[in-house]
Amino acid sequence: MALFADLHRHLGGAVVPRILWRYLQRSQSDLLDRFTDYSDFEEFYTAPKASLAEYLEIHKLVESTQSAETLPYFIQRLVRGAYTFENLAYLELRYTPYLRTPAHLSQADRLALMPEVIHCVAEASQVPGYPLLMPQILCLHTHLPYEVNRAMVQLAAEFAPTVCAIDVAGGDRAYAERLPEFIELFNWARELGLKTTGHLFETRDGCYPDLLPYLMRIGHGIQIPLHYPELLPELAARGQCLEVCPTTYIQTGTLTEISALRTVFDRCFEAGVDIVICTDNAGLHNVRLPAEYEALLTADVIDFQQLQACQTASFRHAFAWPHGQPPSQVLQDWLRQPSAPAIA
Repeated sequence: MALFADLHRHLGGAVVPRILWRYLQRSQSDLLDRFTDYSDFEEFYTAPKASLAEYLEIHKLVESTQSAETLPYFIQRLVRGAYTFENLAYLELRYTPYLRTPAHLSQADRLALMPEVIHCVAEASQVPGYPLLMPQILCLHTHLPYEVNRAMVQLAAEFAPTVCAIDVAGGDRAYAERLPEFIELFNWARELGLKTTGHLFETRDGCYPDLLPYLMRIGHGIQIPLHYPELLPELAARGQCLEVCPTTYIQTGTLTEISALRTVFDRCFEAGVDIVICTDNAGLHNVRLPAEYEALLTADVIDFQQLQACQTASFRHAFAWPHGQPPSQVLQDWLRQPSAPAIA
C-alpha cells in the first residue's frame, strides 16, 4: 500500500537519468554527441553544482526534450517509479507549461498551446495498476514576461482541480525587481480561490518577506529558521509549512552538509511550524523520497517520531488530498478492527 506524499517535485527534475538517456537514444537526439557514454551523462546530470543558478541550467536541458508529444513517455515512467519504488500515494508535480511549448512559435501561439500540455500531463498520469494521485502546480517564472505569468494564473483557475495551485520559480535573485508584480499575481490567485506556494528563502539571495503573506506553503524556506527565526511565529500563526528538500541544498551548494538542517527542524518544531520533506528534483539527484528520510535519520537531523510528524503533515498540507487521514492511519485503523485478519 502506498503511504507517502511528495509536495515538491519539478517535472524538469523528476526524470531519472536512465530514463532520459533512453529517450535521447530512441529519439537520436543531438544531445548524445556531448557525452561518450551513459556513465559520462549520468555524472554530468547528477553532479553537485556550484550554485543554484548553475543547477537550474540542467532544467533547460530536460525542458528541451519535453512537449505534448513526448510528455506521456516521461510522465508514465514517473508514475510507475513513484508508486513502486517510493510508496507514494500522492504527488504534486510542478512545472511551467509555457516552457513545454515550441520555442520557435510566437508568444500568442505558445500561450494557446498551454491547455494541451496540461491535458497531456493529466491524461498520462492515469496509469492502470498504479493508483497515484498527481495534481499539477503551475509555476510562474522569474524569466518570463508578466503577460505569460498572468495567463498561467488564469489557466490554473480554469483547470482546477486538475491544477491545484500556483508557484513561482526561477533564479531567486530575479525576484527583487519584480516583487510587486508577483505580489499582485499571487493576491489575484488567492482571490480566484487558488492555493499558493512559492520558492522563497531557499538561498540567502531569495529572502523576500513581503511575499510570505500570500503563500499557503513555502518552497524550501530554510533561510527563515537559519537566519530569520523571528519570522517563525508569523508562519505558525498563518499555518504555513516549509517544503524542505534535503539533497537539493547539497546539490546547489547552499549547504555543505545535511546536518546543517538540524537547526531548521529544531527551530521549526519549537515554533510550531510544520515541515514536509520532499525531493524537489528526484531525477537530477538520483535520489528517491525514502532515501531523503533515511539521510535525515542517519545524520541525526530528526528522529523517527519527528519523521512521522513530517509525513503526517505532508497529507495535512497537501492541496488536493481528498481524505481526512493519511493512508498509514487508514491502514492502522483497518488493522484495529475486530474483523481484520490476524497477522501470523
